[in-house]
Amino acid sequence: MIQTSRKITSDTWIKGTWEEYLELCDTPDLDKAKFYYFSGRMRIEMAPVGLDHSRDHSIVTHAIYLYAGLRKIPLNGSDSCSYRKPGIREAQPDLSFYVGDNAKAISYGTSIVDLNIYPCPDLVIEIAKTSLPDDLGEKRLLYEEFGVKEYWVVNVSTGEIIAFKIDNGGSRRIGESSVLQGLSMKILEEALRRARESTHTEVSMWLMDTFQGS
Repeated sequence: MIQTSRKITSDTWIKGTWEEYLELCDTPDLDKAKFYYFSGRMRIEMAPVGLDHSRDHSIVTHAIYLYAGLRKIPLNGSDSCSYRKPGIREAQPDLSFYVGDNAKAISYGTSIVDLNIYPCPDLVIEIAKTSLPDDLGEKRLLYEEFGVKEYWVVNVSTGEIIAFKIDNGGSRRIGESSVLQGLSMKILEEALRRARESTHTEVSMWLMDTFQGS
């Protein structure tokens, strides 16, 4: 239980005003937590510390940068960045990327990204260990409202990547990225599988050979 001016349970959606939500965001004891606000409800997630979560996060991040570099796709990525539509919604995804013409949309010195001023990220990724039902459910609706182009959920337990293309306020499953121009979810899933059995150096070498040969 999180102690503030009201009792808050973490890892679940709770009714609250925007002002109550901002109070939670400024709570010193929650400086490592992740915050979400959507449809008059707020969710606080304590930062994951597990090895499985962190390693899948690392491999997916590396694969995206490697693919973009080899294909010369401009992009900039962030870990747990705050994207805010003041008074309406906020999210802090595990990974987010601005791609192509948007790659340099956010300059250094920006703290919370105000989406009344800046575009939303093109690609958002959640690494799901214990939060899978919410990542596929409520957060998917949240990112649809934000208007990101693609949303991926990495299921740490199975190594599956569940990817969605978002368009006109809705989403549908995809097996290949259009934001990253042809990047296959199957290749990323194979990289995750290999990372469970070998070193990240070996996985990186396999990814490079695979990307260069495709």
